[in-house]
Amino acid sequence: MSTEPETTEEVEPGTPGAGATADPQDVDTDTDADTDTDTDAAAVTDAVEGGTETEGAADAAKLSEAAAELAAQRLERERIERRKAEKQGPIAAGTKLSGTAADLLAAVRAVESGEKPVATAFREPEPTPRRAVAPEPVPRPQPVAAPAETSAALAPEAAAAVRAVLGEGGAPDALAPGALAALGEGADDQLREDPWQLLRVAGVRPEQADGFARALLGAECRPDDERRGRAVTVWLLEQAALAGHTALDAPALTAALAQRAVPDPDAAVQSALAEGDALVFQDALDTAPPAQEEGAEESEERPVRVLIGLERYALAEESLADGLARVMNSVPKTDGSADGWEQAAASATRSAAELIRAVAGHGLVLHTGGHASQAETAALLHAARGLGLRGWAATHTPSGRDDCTARMARYDLPDGPSGDAGDGPVTGVATVAGLLSGAEGPGRDTDGAFDLDLLVVLDAPQLDVETAAMLAESLPDGARLVLSGDPGVLWSAGPGRVFADLLAARVCPQVASRTPDPGPVGELVSGVGIGELNQVEAPGKEVVIVPVRDAGEAVHRTVQLVADSVPRAIGIPAEQTQVITPGHGGAVGTRALNSALKERLNPGPGRFGGFDPGDRVAHSPAPGRTTVGHVVKADADGLHLECSGLPVVVPKERVEQSVRHGWALTAHQAVGLRWPAAVVVLPGDAAAALTRPWVYTAFGRAERHLSVVHGVEQALQRAVAEVPQKPRTTRLPALLKAQVPAAG
Repeated sequence: MSTEPETTEEVEPGTPGAGATADPQDVDTDTDADTDTDTDAAAVTDAVEGGTETEGAADAAKLSEAAAELAAQRLERERIERRKAEKQGPIAAGTKLSGTAADLLAAVRAVESGEKPVATAFREPEPTPRRAVAPEPVPRPQPVAAPAETSAALAPEAAAAVRAVLGEGGAPDALAPGALAALGEGADDQLREDPWQLLRVAGVRPEQADGFARALLGAECRPDDERRGRAVTVWLLEQAALAGHTALDAPALTAALAQRAVPDPDAAVQSALAEGDALVFQDALDTAPPAQEEGAEESEERPVRVLIGLERYALAEESLADGLARVMNSVPKTDGSADGWEQAAASATRSAAELIRAVAGHGLVLHTGGHASQAETAALLHAARGLGLRGWAATHTPSGRDDCTARMARYDLPDGPSGDAGDGPVTGVATVAGLLSGAEGPGRDTDGAFDLDLLVVLDAPQLDVETAAMLAESLPDGARLVLSGDPGVLWSAGPGRVFADLLAARVCPQVASRTPDPGPVGELVSGVGIGELNQVEAPGKEVVIVPVRDAGEAVHRTVQLVADSVPRAIGIPAEQTQVITPGHGGAVGTRALNSALKERLNPGPGRFGGFDPGDRVAHSPAPGRTTVGHVVKADADGLHLECSGLPVVVPKERVEQSVRHGWALTAHQAVGLRWPAAVVVLPGDAAAALTRPWVYTAFGRAERHLSVVHGVEQALQRAVAEVPQKPRTTRLPALLKAQVPAAG
């Protein structure tokens, strides 16, 4: 396809490589979407519908009434914003804060508002334009703690003691709940003894902890303090986990410590190891030692790499490797003759037959393919049921569970434990979280293992090491495990790259699906997966490119597509169209787009913590898990939502941390979800954030129609062709290699 930019406003359907004609220097990321003209809106309609339409006389008649209503709503919102601003003003008891205290207070408010810091310490530096889109934050890979308010309420004396210490160090009181949650009982004494323990509180950075330590220790505060080196070492390892690493090469860690003004990085690492705050590992490299001359003594030394990691992730990877080895070594449960499996395979399609035959003879099988390949896992579960096995599928999201259940319904399979009476085999679908918690799935037997014979995990690339380890540990002896997923999508939010590591290790059978995703969108996404941005034929406007010049135009055209053009030209209503953008912040991030989309689709004062009944929301009950729903109401119990057809009540103290407006999502939030239509927004300042997996994931969320609001010119094609997934440092490949002889 041509790499030349288009020279007109309209772009023919199905030309994903086309770009806007604006000079990159002319892009204004601060342009207000409200200043865009009606001519721009008409251009969007032209791109999707192939022509312009004038508003009817009836719409004109309603203009004054609608304008009056909008004006009243704006006044109400302004009043609310003024009240919020007054509450967020300078602290009355301490006048205005400055310096370290102000920085700490800003960090606390950032965390409380959901703007978690992005881990950049171990990511490759990227050239970032001025006023660039904020990179998509990766949720902190740890279990959701109890609300900070609850912890403080349960220990008022402890909270008061911690606040007193924080006040002495010039830190805001708002850090007290986080300090209690991170340090536990005696948090005040720990902070006095070691002020750098403040780094364990989410959102606090080394320079802020240094200021706190100077205020408490005075002249005794020194850069070479052993406590500082140890705390910064642990902080760097936690930042690495945010970026997906389960461990770090020792040289990378010491280099990062040097950048953080630790005078003796090696001593800092040794101190952390001696105190048990981190663990050291020596993993053998693949490189073989040099050949020995004849008659010379054989050398037993092999090259190794030294890794430093936190205990929780180290133990999780080791537990996962042991659990997978047990699955591969155990004899699968007796489930009929080989003829039964062969007969089931013979009646299936080619790819499904290959999968059935692989599962018949092995405890662990990897299955790769796009969304359409889930038909093959449904056929596998049907075959297992026919052989008397209890088989279950587990998905990443409730939406994926519902989609898989619909596929399995073709085989007349039940969707839960109640599908069969008595002690007969049970087949169904659950979410991974529900399966592990016991809220969904077959339950557990007397030994605490899953009461099943076959587990098929869909969306396998979303498994982090801790979740995967829990699944492997919960499988009974003789059970079969199938990990199925699309290797081209973004990896898990938590640390590790379990599915990719297993594919690279080649310790078990791998079955690649030959079932392509249908239609022009499927063809486009398949090309992206192999690094090609192809022009596709889209006679039904299945793929449309909308060029934009700046951020304001990108916001305006996105709203026009969702609210008007796609419903009118494609027949897909706004509630079935999802907007996907690279980050939360910036002029075209999720916050800006959600604000504009709410104004158009469900205007209101946001009287319930910024939300109104009918608002579309994204609920994140735990890091790495997002469900999409809408607001029903709010009362003393909290914010009432409906997500995937189920009622959800979010306590009011958790709303700000776990609920966002959901008309626009990031690609990480959208993994595991699909919609009839998707609008992918690529503003000019997002070029540095684009990678092939990001584009593959974002484009692949569309089932029938994909609109691309395109402002990155040739950066999109370069990202698809040249920018792979960011590497992650993990130990699982070496651990699996050690298990290969046992696994056969």
